[in-house]
Amino acid sequence: MVIKIGGSRKRTRHKFKKHIRRKGKISLSKYFQTFENGDFVSIKAEPAIQTGSYYVRFHGRKGKIVGKRGRHYLVQVMDGSVAKKLILHPVHLSKIQVTKAAAASK
Repeated sequence: MVIKIGGSRKRTRHKFKKHIRRKGKISLSKYFQTFENGDFVSIKAEPAIQTGSYYVRFHGRKGKIVGKRGRHYLVQVMDGSVAKKLILHPVHLSKIQVTKAAAASK
């Protein structure tokens, strides 16, 4: 039998890499940021924190906050025509502004 090589972070050397000027300690406000249900967020990994991360396919996607699980948030992301829910740490999320027309289409 063939053995699977690599884990969930395979082929992510450049994708999850941090820019040289962003290296160092992360800000506490970014780590403890809060969101409301219905907020739209962008998903970008914080490489220093592996907890509550996601599969590489969802990197750079937009999603909607639909709930909370402890300190983590339940984010709904469209994968093609299928809605998928991810449990993510807030350090990997950033709030984005979405127009009413774009929000109505989702």
